[in-house]
Amino acid sequence: MQYKANSPEEYIQQLTPVRQAAISKLRAVIAMNLPKGFQEQMSYGMLGFVVPHSVYPDGYHCDTSLPLPFINIASQKNFIALYHSGIYADPALSDWFVGEYSKYVNTKLDMGKSCIRFKKMETIPYELIGALCKKLTVTDWIALYEKNYKPK
Repeated sequence: MQYKANSPEEYIQQLTPVRQAAISKLRAVIAMNLPKGFQEQMSYGMLGFVVPHSVYPDGYHCDTSLPLPFINIASQKNFIALYHSGIYADPALSDWFVGEYSKYVNTKLDMGKSCIRFKKMETIPYELIGALCKKLTVTDWIALYEKNYKPK
């Protein structure tokens, strides 16, 4: 689903009460655990945590007018999605997350390359997501991004 919102608060207000609670808690966990330097904003129609142009002036290579994305959270039709670019870019980080997931949740992990899908709000592993957020600093993410994705 695509929501029209100019701020994270406006985005959250459009959700059902159950989704509002889950997205609000995810947002808070991410904000509390991300290393300094990331900035929250609306990004691609979702709540996003990005590397601002003031830190990384080159921006995102697909559209340099946009800041470098890192984490997005969205309420989709059948699930809540957490998009984590670091999991996509770093196989060791992805392996760590997959290995840890079953320690927090009894249901099967529903994950794509960067997208973690939560169909049941009560199974969102907030503590694990907090730990994931601490794994990469802004400097780490920029180096990983430039190594893997930025055109030379």
